[in-house]
Amino acid sequence: MPSDILSDLLAGPWALVLMSILVFGDAFLVVIPGEIAVTALGAASVSSGSPPLWGVIVCASASAAAGDIACFVLGRLVGTDRWRWMRTPRVQSALTWARRRLDGGLATVLFTARFIPFARLAINLVAGASRVSAPRYLALVVAAATGWALYQASVGAAIAAILPGGPLVAVPVSVVVAIGFGLVIDHITRRMRRGLAEEPPVP
Repeated sequence: MPSDILSDLLAGPWALVLMSILVFGDAFLVVIPGEIAVTALGAASVSSGSPPLWGVIVCASASAAAGDIACFVLGRLVGTDRWRWMRTPRVQSALTWARRRLDGGLATVLFTARFIPFARLAINLVAGASRVSAPRYLALVVAAATGWALYQASVGAAIAAILPGGPLVAVPVSVVVAIGFGLVIDHITRRMRRGLAEEPPVP
């Protein structure tokens, strides 16, 4: 019965809508578990047959791209220091990191920033404020969002294909794996930022 209830919830008409809202909101608030929702529905797709995996990927990529574009427009309209939350030390640190990374190439940073807390928001704000070409940005952000959605959904789908027990097992395990990946990326990112902070200034 618990498995049946979980399957019904994940297969319901609002499952993809809720996931899309979480993914979009994740562009602004890193505490929103957008990637976890995508991984969970990817697992549910394989273990219970619904929602379809292609639907998970399409909805997740569209919502992720929409969130990125909203941040880009915000950066273009108000800059990166208009509001108080933008001037907090953590956000300013992320914005400084984003400016340095943008100098190294827009395509690379858009693809990698999706996996780094605060980086997604920072990169898109700075890209907007820096007057990056909108057509080029849109093309790259759609490609990056699609790649991210495909990866996150595939993680859940792969776990569900390996583990027996249906969604009652596959979904919680996929969520734990997604959180574990996030913690590892957090750790790597903190070390990278400390390394950048210790770099000597360019004469």
